[in-house]
Amino acid sequence: MSSAPRNKSTQRPHVFVLVVALTFLALLVSAGVRATPGVLMVPLQDTLGWSRSSISLSAAAGIFLYGLVGPFSAALMQTLGIRRMLIGALLLIGLSTMLSLGMTQPWQFFLTWGVLTGFGTGAVAMVLGATVVNRWFIARRGTIMGLLAASTATGSLLFLPGLAALAHHFGWRAPVMAVAATTLILAPLIALFLPEHPADRGLVPHGAQADHKPLHHTDQNPLRTAITALLAATRMRDFWFLFATFFVCGFTTNGLIGTHFIAICADHGIGEVPAAGYLAMMGLFDLVGTTLSGWLTDRFDARWLLFSYYGLRGASLIALPFIDFSPESLTIFGIFYGLDWIATVPPTLRLSNMAFGERSAPIIFGWIVFGHQIGAACAASLAGLLRQAQGNYQDMLILAGITGVIAAFLAISIGSPHKTAA
Repeated sequence: MSSAPRNKSTQRPHVFVLVVALTFLALLVSAGVRATPGVLMVPLQDTLGWSRSSISLSAAAGIFLYGLVGPFSAALMQTLGIRRMLIGALLLIGLSTMLSLGMTQPWQFFLTWGVLTGFGTGAVAMVLGATVVNRWFIARRGTIMGLLAASTATGSLLFLPGLAALAHHFGWRAPVMAVAATTLILAPLIALFLPEHPADRGLVPHGAQADHKPLHHTDQNPLRTAITALLAATRMRDFWFLFATFFVCGFTTNGLIGTHFIAICADHGIGEVPAAGYLAMMGLFDLVGTTLSGWLTDRFDARWLLFSYYGLRGASLIALPFIDFSPESLTIFGIFYGLDWIATVPPTLRLSNMAFGERSAPIIFGWIVFGHQIGAACAASLAGLLRQAQGNYQDMLILAGITGVIAAFLAISIGSPHKTAA
């Protein structure tokens, strides 16, 4: 009696581990680059005399472009390939950060850390994770996306203590050189070891049958592909709900806490290095929380997961201005907030795949991530302006908390309940 075709993806699992590991590292480093302006904010203010609002504006521009580039990057990956896009983006990030070593004026910071690194990191963002997951995995997509999504927050937070220590002891140029070197070292590793497709290694996606037929990518203009996907998505209610909730996700994480947490702590007499340590702790717990969220997304209704995440996040932000900022209080906040940092990504991608289909989902997810970055840019800029006008962050934190509660109720209105995975 003949047996069923063997799933070729089980023959060399190390290839899948390698793909996930390299993608994880690329996302980790890119997110670390995107978070570096938060470390540079106080040193640049003290050393060069720049205002906190002007530094925040540049950080906001980088965050905005990081999101805008995403859907176009996803479309380019379907034509140029993941590996070429990734190598080019890493080289752009490394060279632009090296260029910033000679800056003396705020506009130069805006050009290098706002515009150029914004374009570079936008190509190495969550759309990269979504594209890799959809190309290489059929089974366990939620779990793998949770792991890759965790790297974006872990990278933005885990790098901070070391970068803050470098800035404290050697000046603002030291963390810039460290970031540039790390990025430029990673580029040749991607060139040498990252396969483009499972078929390049004689494999099929993990969880697929041996006769699996991969999606055929067209040579359509990437700009047209991204815009066409957006126009089709905007006619669907679920797109706007996903866009709005992810706007709040960015508003409450990268834009506010990621960019301003060190400055918030400084207002309460806490130094840069210990404050960065709390952010690093958030990054470590995010690795656990977001990976766990991916596992839960494979099994439970993604809408109610989002309801829980946004509601709890909003409540914690409303409470933050009223804590005593003792080590114990900040540790509790850091653990709680870290577990929830971007746990929203796996259920959001799950809902995107259900609403828009496997082929279009990575590109449309890129537009949803753009909403995330618009929210982050708004928070980064608005928080700097309110802090300069009011002398504290209290109103900004309460406002962000309220948006989290609103997002929780939007989330349960997305789509319809889906069956749990078998």
